[in-house]
Amino acid sequence: MSTAKGNGRSAGKSRSLSAAPLAARPVLVCGGAGFLGSHLCARLLAQGQHVICVDNFCTSEEDTIESLVAHPKFQLLRRDVASLQEDELGPLGAIFNLACAASPVHYQRSPLDTLFTSIRGMDNLLRMARRCKARIFQASTSEIYGHPTMHPQTEQYWGHVNPIGPRSCYDEGKRCAETLCFIYQQQYGVQVRIARIFNTYGPGMRLSDGRVVINFIVQALADEPITLYGDGTQTRSFCYVDDLIDGILRLMHADNEFSGPVNLGNPAEITVRELAERIIRLTGSRSQLHVRPLPVDDPPRRRPDISLAQQALNWRPRTDLETGLTLTIRDVEARLQRGEHTVLRRPAEMNRPLAGVSAV
Repeated sequence: MSTAKGNGRSAGKSRSLSAAPLAARPVLVCGGAGFLGSHLCARLLAQGQHVICVDNFCTSEEDTIESLVAHPKFQLLRRDVASLQEDELGPLGAIFNLACAASPVHYQRSPLDTLFTSIRGMDNLLRMARRCKARIFQASTSEIYGHPTMHPQTEQYWGHVNPIGPRSCYDEGKRCAETLCFIYQQQYGVQVRIARIFNTYGPGMRLSDGRVVINFIVQALADEPITLYGDGTQTRSFCYVDDLIDGILRLMHADNEFSGPVNLGNPAEITVRELAERIIRLTGSRSQLHVRPLPVDDPPRRRPDISLAQQALNWRPRTDLETGLTLTIRDVEARLQRGEHTVLRRPAEMNRPLAGVSAV
């Protein structure tokens, strides 16, 4: 993949797609009803873009985009990313691919669908990007690095991934998607942009998402025992969603040849136990910690080196964890008061395959 060239400066402040080629055409956001996808759609609409949101709602809910549906420049298509047809879209100005279940509780539920969403879905979108001559963004992941032996993780690190473990359907699918981007770039000149996204949180996460921040908040607000896997000494780095969307747009709008992959995340590292204790404090909860066995292949440390993002995109996260958690807790409280459900899907729904677009 390309790296930063020249003096390393690029787009500076994030710009709207009006400054990008083919800006008069609609922007396609796959997985647009998911956590990151819905925030991205809202930001693009605020910039005046015509947004086509594609999702099959296997791991997302229409309520997430309820406020966007009435917007005159917002179009929703219930489709699988692997079977999406270009003739139902028309010419596109840009493509954002955020289609794939990102929570282990969801992507391990249907591993073949998870794998093929990343591979077949990515290939289908790259073919569209080639025909439309549109720039395409791929939401890759810190799971590329697997069980890392390098800390913090840089983009030059190739990773340490178990190819046959329970997380491999997601890890290897995302790795293969990056390979496809590289091939289409080299063989066909497709303009690709790849971000390796680290743990992200914020308002709008599904209450049954299954990832650590939302789990802890929901349990703390209910004064229920907080589930801590392992001894809680494993570390994570949490980036607030608004900062992450800024990074994605800076990468997509950069007017140089920088394509990534680039780490996007917050380098501030915290143990999972410390995160739980902080959420208990912020919510005023009476919850106690409940220790359970650590899942297979759960990485012991995860922290991005964002030097490349700082150099090439002039980007770094600006929201500290205390502020971001407070905003997220307020959002969850409001949704619980409205009666939003926190339980996972019913058993019959859990057996429904995830094929195609599953949202990040």
